[in-house]
Amino acid sequence: MKTILPVSRRLFLTLAGVLSAATLAFTGGCIAVAAGGVGATYYYVHGTLESWLDVGLAPSVRAANAAVRELGFVKISETETADATTLTVRTPADEKITITLAPVDSKLTRVRVRAGLLGDRDLSQAVLAKMRAAL
Repeated sequence: MKTILPVSRRLFLTLAGVLSAATLAFTGGCIAVAAGGVGATYYYVHGTLESWLDVGLAPSVRAANAAVRELGFVKISETETADATTLTVRTPADEKITITLAPVDSKLTRVRVRAGLLGDRDLSQAVLAKMRAAL
């Protein structure tokens, strides 16, 4: 009898993202997938960057706030619901950025960054990079 080995959380999320990307690609969606070093995988779908942080929600929120301060953005609001924490900020050029942090489990948080009305991939990546650096 064969034993099925458990799949790591990171591998599962990466495979789920790749399958989602393939689905969107074949259905006419707009998506970009990037993979770098460990923890650097993200998906950019319809103007929203999505990634994961290997920490719980509270450290993720602190990292988001640190990134906002370091980038010189102005925080407009921070709202918490049962499912997620959302930060709404403005750049010096008055561009709106929404950062949504949702816990996957006690040591993993999903991050979604949307910059501007139609999405600004470079700006979203910069926000995520600053968040990672703040951890």
